[in-house]
Amino acid sequence: MSQTPQTRTSQFDTLLVANRGEIACRVMRTARAMGLRTVAVYSEADASARHVREADEAVRLGPAAARESYLKVEAVVEAAKRTGAGAIHPGYGFLSENGGFVEALDQAGIVFVGPPASAIAAMGDKSAAKARMANAGVPLVPGYHGNDQDDALLKAEADKIGYPVLLKASAGGGGKGMRVVEAPEQFQAALDGCRRESQAAFGDTRMLIEKYLTQPRHVEVQVFCDSHGNGVYLFERDCSVQRRHQKVLEEAPAPGMTAELRSKMGDAAVRAAKEIGYVGAGTVEFLLDADGSFFFMEMNTRLQVEHPVTEMITGQDLVEWQLRVAMGEALPCTQDELTITGHSFEARLYAEDPDQDFLPATGLLTQFAMDLEGAGLDPARVRLDSGVETGDAVSMHYDPMLAKLIVHGDDRDQALATLNRALAALDVQGVVTNRAFLQRLATHPAFKACDLDTRFIERNEATLFAPKQYSIEEYAGAALVGLNQLARECESDSPWDRHDGFRLNAPHSIRIALCDPAHVQDSEDADTVVVVDGTRHSGDALWTLTIRGETLTASLQPLAGDAVAVTLNGHRRRLQARRDGNVVVMVDPRGETRLFWRRIDAIDHGHHEAESTLTAPMHGTVVALLVEPGQRVEKGMPLMVMEAMKMEHTMTAPADGHVENFHFQGGDTVGQGDVLLEFAADE
Repeated sequence: MSQTPQTRTSQFDTLLVANRGEIACRVMRTARAMGLRTVAVYSEADASARHVREADEAVRLGPAAARESYLKVEAVVEAAKRTGAGAIHPGYGFLSENGGFVEALDQAGIVFVGPPASAIAAMGDKSAAKARMANAGVPLVPGYHGNDQDDALLKAEADKIGYPVLLKASAGGGGKGMRVVEAPEQFQAALDGCRRESQAAFGDTRMLIEKYLTQPRHVEVQVFCDSHGNGVYLFERDCSVQRRHQKVLEEAPAPGMTAELRSKMGDAAVRAAKEIGYVGAGTVEFLLDADGSFFFMEMNTRLQVEHPVTEMITGQDLVEWQLRVAMGEALPCTQDELTITGHSFEARLYAEDPDQDFLPATGLLTQFAMDLEGAGLDPARVRLDSGVETGDAVSMHYDPMLAKLIVHGDDRDQALATLNRALAALDVQGVVTNRAFLQRLATHPAFKACDLDTRFIERNEATLFAPKQYSIEEYAGAALVGLNQLARECESDSPWDRHDGFRLNAPHSIRIALCDPAHVQDSEDADTVVVVDGTRHSGDALWTLTIRGETLTASLQPLAGDAVAVTLNGHRRRLQARRDGNVVVMVDPRGETRLFWRRIDAIDHGHHEAESTLTAPMHGTVVALLVEPGQRVEKGMPLMVMEAMKMEHTMTAPADGHVENFHFQGGDTVGQGDVLLEFAADE
């Protein structure tokens, strides 16, 4: 039976944002535009973070660990009282779906910018939510959502449903505590891993099981309800492109959506919200099958990461809607007044290495900028929601998302072209990111053709992760960047001190070597290194390049921002070019090229043998040691499990052999580059 929300009449002039990163900055932007004073909270690790710098006031909560700072209900409530904040916006994650937090605010007389605790409770327990939705007539995926969590029972239920099945933390979200189990023999290990992740992220180990649909699309509906009984849906978003159940690219509206199907899904979403007396912004997530049937997955009782694409196509500020509804106002629009204009994409920029199994990365952002002018982009079509700036540090303590790049176009093709240009214009240095991977996704033929489902990345793994094949043009472009730098360095020195082949009134010749940055240590292999002979003609900026027996007349012209024009044998091409140390990064809407360059006499032809140690690829915590010292293992066999940024990572044997000894035990904290163990490979 549906519930009627209680009418709110609260007013406030100061808003505390109980979050960090890009969502805290984004909420404060709207709050300031509405004339509200803003308060940030922070951990010791975030003392100089961007969201702290942008707030009118900021209060320290505690140490770096989220459980001792951002998740401490009493500390957040005290910060609100201390600063006179009449309302708290939770962002997403952390306390955003914590019913106890909402009750604590109610007792303190502080407005929670979100739904009532009863609505969070109704949807926060995914098992109970499934039963509630079934009573409301919302279609469900076959599965087990019971309270009995005995291992044998869960295994029996999975066997009954039929593999593959999806194990999901009952109190979870964001891909944490979630695994696909393909076969019965994999079930127990997957269950153990899910429970560990769920306990770490949510303090809860309960699991639910669902039939895993092999090629569904993930389509979610943005709903909004007020305390006056009104409810609308602001259309849908397609979030099918995911990895480890974490969304990577989102778009609105969903491709191929008919008016009839949109109406059915939207009505079902509003019905689900009203069933639990919902107030505020919420998202009802569905699995959409190829035949047009759809199934309720879950409801996120908060603002979603991907809400900007909905804002782009509707022209509405959803945070402003949240704040006005929290003040007791009615929804600003009726369903008939909401329309879709154009198409929008959002790409999530993470500090992670896609070529190393998406390991989280840490470090100092020596550059973080987007060159809209150089890329020829309309600022009204491109939005970068970021929680970092140049000079900020990326730590191991929190989710590795740095920013969200959102674009808009008149249609899907135009929006996708704008996304590619915007990704090319994004310059991030100092920390490894997934920017190039995002561009490979956005330029993939299957994505452009709307061949979407939740296993898109797995299905297209061979092409998305194919080794880079460099063209003569790419080698020439990278060579020009390196040669021009060396020429500038030479021009600033005395000619009598040069050792670069300079001769008065004669051509200026330099020889450099280029290779994939991953193959810098393999320079004795002729297949990985290309030698470029460059001759600069006296009195002009022209070079003659000789690459693999081919001779090119070449020049490089700086343009606005990071843009350059590379001309090869009369063919001029515009691209973004920048240097990250000795790596040349060249980007255009077709993709990214990264090439390491150095003077030819600097190449190291030494032989590199296999490592006898295994080092930590990121900062984190040791979860478990999986073998005993001296135990023989085969190449690829799991040796130990680490946890970083709320996700588990398994370290495997680099060869056949055995572990001589571990340097850390379960529960120990390790830093990036720390030697984890000594490994002896078989002779």
